[in-house]
Amino acid sequence: MTAPSASRTLFFFEKPSAMRQLQRFFKSPTTICVSAEGHLLVAEEPGNVRDEWKSWRFDTLPIVLERIPVTYGTNRSGQSHKPKVEAIKQALEGVERVIIATDPGREGSMIAWEVLEHLGYRGRIDRLKLGALDEVSIRRAFAAMAKEPDSGERDYAAYLEALCRQYEDYHLGLNGTRAISLRLRPPAFREPWRFGGVQTPTLAILADLEKRIRDFVPQDYFKIALTAATGGGAEITLWHAPKDKILDRQVAEMIQQAAVSWSGPLSVEQKDVRRSPPRLFSKDALARRCAKRFGWDPQHTAKLAQDLYDQGYLTYPRTESEHLPESQFGDASAVIASVVGILTELAGLVPAAGDLVFRKGNKGHYVKDPGEHHAIVPLRKVPQPGSISGDHLRLWELVAKSFLAAHLPDGIDARTTVAAQVPTPLGPKRFSISGSVIRSPGWRAVYGAEADEENEAVPGKVKPDEEPTTGRLPPIRDSEPGKASDARIETAKTEPPRRITRGELPVVMGRLIDQVEDPALKAALENPVNPNEPKGLGTAATRDTILPKLQKSQYVDLLKGKDPPIQVTEVGLAFIAAVRRVFPSYGDPVGRAMFEADLAEIGRAVTRNEAIRRAASYQERTRARVQELIGAIAQSQTVAVDPTAVPATTAPAGQPPTKAMIAFATSLAARKGVKLPRGLKSNGAICRAFLDQHAPARSSEPGEHRPQNGSRPPTEAMVRYARALAQEYGIECPPEITTDFAACRAFLDAHASRKAAKSKDRNGTMVRKGRSPATRTGSPRGRTRVRPANPAHPT
Repeated sequence: MTAPSASRTLFFFEKPSAMRQLQRFFKSPTTICVSAEGHLLVAEEPGNVRDEWKSWRFDTLPIVLERIPVTYGTNRSGQSHKPKVEAIKQALEGVERVIIATDPGREGSMIAWEVLEHLGYRGRIDRLKLGALDEVSIRRAFAAMAKEPDSGERDYAAYLEALCRQYEDYHLGLNGTRAISLRLRPPAFREPWRFGGVQTPTLAILADLEKRIRDFVPQDYFKIALTAATGGGAEITLWHAPKDKILDRQVAEMIQQAAVSWSGPLSVEQKDVRRSPPRLFSKDALARRCAKRFGWDPQHTAKLAQDLYDQGYLTYPRTESEHLPESQFGDASAVIASVVGILTELAGLVPAAGDLVFRKGNKGHYVKDPGEHHAIVPLRKVPQPGSISGDHLRLWELVAKSFLAAHLPDGIDARTTVAAQVPTPLGPKRFSISGSVIRSPGWRAVYGAEADEENEAVPGKVKPDEEPTTGRLPPIRDSEPGKASDARIETAKTEPPRRITRGELPVVMGRLIDQVEDPALKAALENPVNPNEPKGLGTAATRDTILPKLQKSQYVDLLKGKDPPIQVTEVGLAFIAAVRRVFPSYGDPVGRAMFEADLAEIGRAVTRNEAIRRAASYQERTRARVQELIGAIAQSQTVAVDPTAVPATTAPAGQPPTKAMIAFATSLAARKGVKLPRGLKSNGAICRAFLDQHAPARSSEPGEHRPQNGSRPPTEAMVRYARALAQEYGIECPPEITTDFAACRAFLDAHASRKAAKSKDRNGTMVRKGRSPATRTGSPRGRTRVRPANPAHPT
């Protein structure tokens, strides 16, 4: 008698390395393992959905789809993922249960679910959440899955959250970029003006900071130094430097004059100041530290951390939490023992297991619920000599030291403050100076001189003044009499806000709450579900991808430095101003964070039906916002930008302006009393931008034909240039160029580029490539009628 066949289970991994880690722990003839390679399916290009969506035309917008069609993606070598998807389809035959074992997060969930949905799998699905790939963590993950029979249902909600984010990104990026590029972008800019639901409000944060920096006017402020002699013969200098800076010199002089004649008792206060260790690392906090210490790009840090996770040396790195669950108290001793087995120079710092410090609460390291993923920490498995090196080893050591420091005692400083109360016409004023010595280094012994780096300033804020301190205080008794021997005023200047750096930007996006001053806005950004993770922009997995997008669009530049500051360009300022004029909500970072909070509600749904309902509502809101955006842009005009602000890379090479354009620009400049911008006579793009800005637009006479789609007429300069090109090349101007901006621009783009084909022959004579003698002489045989083309699709 034949035994019935056992049910088959398929494990779906995100990458082969994770699959190999788990295959060490189970072997069964009824178990199948497959791995993806990132996203195997990608959104289909709109032009492949409908032919009319291939070209960039405003009258085809908005492009709105109920469901984004997908196609096969490609690997890094450019090979299609179709064979891999087909292999998974074949492996699913006869499978009754699928265990999703991709990286624990929304993106990991989506990588598996989108393939299973595409292939129509309808069997049981469970979710294995692997917070780390060491043996202990793997066994815990299986135990947790066994206790959660609806893990698949809950994970489907995470998948829909990721799907809705993709849905919004697709529609906003596609429609917003096309519409803004076609209607708002000045003609001189050749690159598209890229628009995105997360990158645009992120640019708004940087643009607001840029404006504060540019508008900043330094002011003098004043500090008063009082030098006093004591009865015991000691001399000490005390300072009056209040947090509310003294900006009025007369006020400073009144205080200084009072201080000159001061005499009285000196107070001496001695106390121990405890310094607790910094928090553990989230993904963004780790990126910031590595940028500051090593000069690494956040994407480089993320890749290193992911590699170390895949190899079983670190916990899951794409996390927004800086805390651990209290349930992991028992792991600390074993992990620290493993760490100091490699970092042997730190072994002497480790107290007995029972003396480790466990700090609870939001200001500590352990909380009851740290959120979806806890902080990045090392594991029992540690890298052996030669197993990793270079940047991987430096990153592991940084995380390992952070974990060790978190379980060591506080540092204790003995701080002494000497102060005097000076009566003045403005009331008593406090003068003081402090000095401190290390009584007990505590956790700081892990870092040595690097310990001070752990105190990070808030990005984008003015650097606070340090309290007056000195390295060494003279021996002074409390209440010992003193007498002023001198008092002077020192002048300093206020400083502008600091620029946000490359490494700080992900932190700024995640902790938007630190960037706002309005108490109501701060309250709105709080997250009652998880107070440790306030509402922000984007996700931990995607924030470090935003800066490269802003750079590609020429909205920002990186200045020089180990962790380079970010500077917003004129293009970026013009773009964000246009967005705020047309559709203000997309230039509002706080409003965007509130909108994104609705995405998180999708992922929190406890049932599949509830997740589906929330996702459908969110997608409907997305479609409505896209409709509103296009409607608002349709009523707007092209942005006026100073031609000198056009980046050189946007100007087509080898296209000087015609003599007619130069003459017209010169006459306009003389008539309006403005200077010709530098490069106008040699760069056609700069000349065209100048004409578009200063030439009067063609008026719409009564009865004049206006295109039904509402497009605006071209400028007089554009029409003049188009006619000059037509005459030069012996072709007819289509009538549309005088009434339709897009048609005229398309004509200019098609024929102005022919000038770039000019070159010199060996005798130095100018010749044009590809033109027949008949065309050059303007004979009927060479005359052709050119139909207006659609606006070119930016590459």
